[in-house]
Amino acid sequence: MELRVLRYFLMIAREENITHAAQLLHVTQPTLSRQIQDLEEELGTKLFVRSNHRIILTPDGLLLRRRAQEIVDLADRTQKDFAAREEELIGEIAIGSGETRSVSILAEMLVTYCQRHPKVSYRFYSGNADQIKERIENGTLDTGLLLEPVDISRYEFLRVPIKEEWGVLTREDSPLGALEAVHPEDLAQRSLMLPGRALVQNELANWFGGSVDPLRIPIRYNLLYNAAMLVKSGFGDALTIRLDCAYPGLRFVPLAPPLRLGSVLVWKKQQVTSPAVSAWIDHIKKCVKSISDYIG
Repeated sequence: MELRVLRYFLMIAREENITHAAQLLHVTQPTLSRQIQDLEEELGTKLFVRSNHRIILTPDGLLLRRRAQEIVDLADRTQKDFAAREEELIGEIAIGSGETRSVSILAEMLVTYCQRHPKVSYRFYSGNADQIKERIENGTLDTGLLLEPVDISRYEFLRVPIKEEWGVLTREDSPLGALEAVHPEDLAQRSLMLPGRALVQNELANWFGGSVDPLRIPIRYNLLYNAAMLVKSGFGDALTIRLDCAYPGLRFVPLAPPLRLGSVLVWKKQQVTSPAVSAWIDHIKKCVKSISDYIG
């Protein structure tokens, strides 16, 4: 597969129309159609279902779109990295983070790094720990801020000196909204939304005293905003960490006994990185040490 053809494929997938894609790519429609036909023959599968008005990706087409985007992103980043000069760092750093209060420390690190290396650019991805680890593994992210518990055996890591406090996001007018703290028995008859990560669910199960199976859990969520909107609508309550943001009509109530977990900054072991990424890793090491020394 040629990189150029993958870019053609991604443009068609985005536009859902070969004519529009050909215009944006500055190639003729017959040329573009032929390139996609050759790609389908090379892969031995149909990538699109064609109709009069638009084209739709097949299941194999959806898989290729994901892989092709990763390949193209990695190629673009490699090109930028090789353009770096020793006397002045340039290039791109790709960073992933979950929704945590610890991201405030990451933001401060980025500000000071950017001041030192103003020509470096950044790509920021928001997701849970499993999604970020997957992207670190395939090379589309350089570092990640992960909420524990998480398996970090394959990574170098720095523990962030902030603990994330777990609680329940509930409506202010709900029975839980009047409490100062929520105990396991308070949730027995409630409809609950839990994070989708298995390791986090195990940690919450331990807090409940065994298992979450008897609980009413109609939905598992990824990032919090959508879950907050479901809470607001009366769908249920969301078990989550405390964030420095407010949702009108909703209240965060901490768990009792308290449940507090940490976060880690990770990157792959023994990985050859660009000068910009190497400098970034050195920078976050110094920053975390300074913060730890200050707190200690």
